[in-house]
Amino acid sequence: MAFETAAALALMASSAPVAVQAPTTLEAFEAVLGRHDSATLALEEWCTLRGFSASARVTAQLVTGSDIPPPADIEKKLALQPGETAALRNVRLSCGSRVLSVAWNWYVPERLTADMNEVLRSSDMPFGKAVADLHFRRLPLSTIAGAAANCPAGTISTHQAMLVLPDERPLAYLVECYTAANLQP
Repeated sequence: MAFETAAALALMASSAPVAVQAPTTLEAFEAVLGRHDSATLALEEWCTLRGFSASARVTAQLVTGSDIPPPADIEKKLALQPGETAALRNVRLSCGSRVLSVAWNWYVPERLTADMNEVLRSSDMPFGKAVADLHFRRLPLSTIAGAAANCPAGTISTHQAMLVLPDERPLAYLVECYTAANLQP
């Protein structure tokens, strides 16, 4: 018996690793999203689990010319104070060549550092990574199976959420349209 066990262990050690394929269900995807305050970190985990890209790095491509109007109550949602404004960043979040999400992010630039605002203006860094040092947390508002208004065709899930600072001040209001590319092989 000891010889058989040793032989089996030796065979397993010499065999090539077996790739484990992550579940491709919407429920599995939603579970990954639910584990993170940052959609970027959730998408990077999903990208790694699914093997979409060798680096699993999520980038943000700025989208121009397709901005949707802010919600009528954006000033209230963001609890804007005198001298504060709401800015919009519309992006496509991608892992490798896959567009995983199209998102609209209304945020308060005055609650960010100058460096954070510059990164958001001039780079492909996603919002969650750019402002990670603020230690925000995510408050889910709604999840819709499929596309909500203004989401692209093929949207499998739409999320609305608030990001809040540790002192409970709102930082951002988000609308995120997650694409079918998340579930494709």
